[in-house]
Amino acid sequence: MAEGARGGGGGGGGGGGWFQFGFCFGKATEAGLEVAPLLVGGEAGPVRCVRPSWSFSGIVRAGGSPPVLLQGAVCAALPEDCRDVLASETHVLVLREAAVESWPVEGSALVLEGEPAWRCEILPEEAATVELPLVPGGYVAPRPPFFTPLPSTLQARKLALGYEHAVLLNTEGALFSWGGGRHGQLGHGELESRTEPQLVEALYGVPLVDVAAGGWHSAGISEAGDLYVWGWNETGQLALPSKSVAESRATTAEVKRGDMELRLTEQEAAQGPCKAAFISIQAFPALLDMPDGADVCKISCGSRHTAAVTCTGELYTWGWGKYGQLGHGQTASSDEAKRVSCFVDWGLRVVDVVCGPWTTYVHAVAR
Repeated sequence: MAEGARGGGGGGGGGGGWFQFGFCFGKATEAGLEVAPLLVGGEAGPVRCVRPSWSFSGIVRAGGSPPVLLQGAVCAALPEDCRDVLASETHVLVLREAAVESWPVEGSALVLEGEPAWRCEILPEEAATVELPLVPGGYVAPRPPFFTPLPSTLQARKLALGYEHAVLLNTEGALFSWGGGRHGQLGHGELESRTEPQLVEALYGVPLVDVAAGGWHSAGISEAGDLYVWGWNETGQLALPSKSVAESRATTAEVKRGDMELRLTEQEAAQGPCKAAFISIQAFPALLDMPDGADVCKISCGSRHTAAVTCTGELYTWGWGKYGQLGHGQTASSDEAKRVSCFVDWGLRVVDVVCGPWTTYVHAVAR
């Protein structure tokens, strides 16, 4: 099945491929601190995309047999007519040549016997062009009710699912959102939920080319390469000032004035009497200034972290870092976008990124 080989400093990236860092089910946190190539069947691919869940992931191959593998807490080789998957801890949703099916996960096994928990037939020509979670007439998710219809008037181009919300990009680049809104993840400027897709008016007239949904936050990229973020910022996942991140990195500095010793955090000492303006919830889209004014072409969100690929092929990450999912070789969280340096060191250009809940998968190729 899938194996991870360490991508060490001496050009460990080789000729490129898919890489992973962050949470590894059944392993100590330290196991995820090194960026490692993702090897399938003992070989370096080819891998078309990765579909992560919490404890296991679907590896969709660009060729070869089997076409799709599950690795992690659940290991399985899916049928030859499988084209794509979506995974959760209770079900795996499988796109086949003439149907979309949901099969239960029991313990560490995917049960592919008997009748699926849910099934919907589709035409083979439709299956060839489906981009999950979008399917003809609506979208699917690897948990009940499995299928949700969408109005045809939306003309959906891309859909991203958070834990409690969904964001949809239509063919004209307009953004719609619905679902739970208590953390501002819908981008409507309030914390109310929406049962139906509603236009995100703050971005009206700003055509988007990509959109992502995290646990309780969202992000979108404009045609100009600008990055917009909104929702929950508890661990800096929006790259906006976070109180919890500031507190965790604060160290004690001693400042002596005569016989009196004052103990200040580094941040307080630097700011003087001015207090930091921390942001816990950003209820409408905020334009994020990337380092060096970099333009962004790809975005993905994990449970509480975010990763962005620039148009020059560099990867930036921020947010919750407890399991090394930011790729900086440590477990500190960050409320600033920071470049993942190993790909530059290895002479690799990042072309895609996919965040799992506590993991990050990166596709990089030789420059």
